[in-house]
Amino acid sequence: MLRRSLLALPFRLPAAQAVPLVEPSLRIPPPAVALTLDLCPGGFDERLCRGLVEAGIRATWFLTGDWLRRNPAGLALLLRHRDLFAFANHGEHHLLAAPGAGTLFGQRAVADVAALRAEVLNGAALVEDCTGTLPRWYRGATGFYSREALALIPSLGCAVAGFSLNADAGASLPAAAVAARVAAARPGDVLIAHGNQPRRPAAEGLLAGLRQLQHQGMPFAWLE
Repeated sequence: MLRRSLLALPFRLPAAQAVPLVEPSLRIPPPAVALTLDLCPGGFDERLCRGLVEAGIRATWFLTGDWLRRNPAGLALLLRHRDLFAFANHGEHHLLAAPGAGTLFGQRAVADVAALRAEVLNGAALVEDCTGTLPRWYRGATGFYSREALALIPSLGCAVAGFSLNADAGASLPAAAVAARVAAARPGDVLIAHGNQPRRPAAEGLLAGLRQLQHQGMPFAWLE
């Protein structure tokens, strides 16, 4: 297993935010980079999946329970390429891992600690049921957490999956911007991008940037 470093970085929120949040940063040992792809509730970007397969690029897909229920064909395609793809936990219902925090970026927070436990553990169980592998990694919606959540999640058997390079800002960026961000990756970076927005152009830029890294000789690793 790769050695990991996890740093909780402070994030300033409006004064009305009742629960302070942090955004963990994660890196892996050089020279590789790790591509992580969130499958939030929504569709499935098959062109992104097939592009990664054609290029032979490893990736860790973070599966949401709600996504799994709605995308059996997408899951089947991912499972056909287990030589390239690993799977992790993005929660049962894609909730912000910060009990009582309200909402952030339009994403609702878990109501309390019991709800956080259910979000993490039920999400892990669904990933295990669908892939046959109990996930080691967990990432909550938005990538922000309360300090209470960061203390609790490891006790549930999960490591918190931060990142060091935000490739697509929730698949909201144009292709050229995504390609430029990805091409600027450095050895040890953990990239986050999204595979649930098939109608947006971000995936095209992601693949272009990844191919550029590959051309430069950058290896790709799973988180585990």
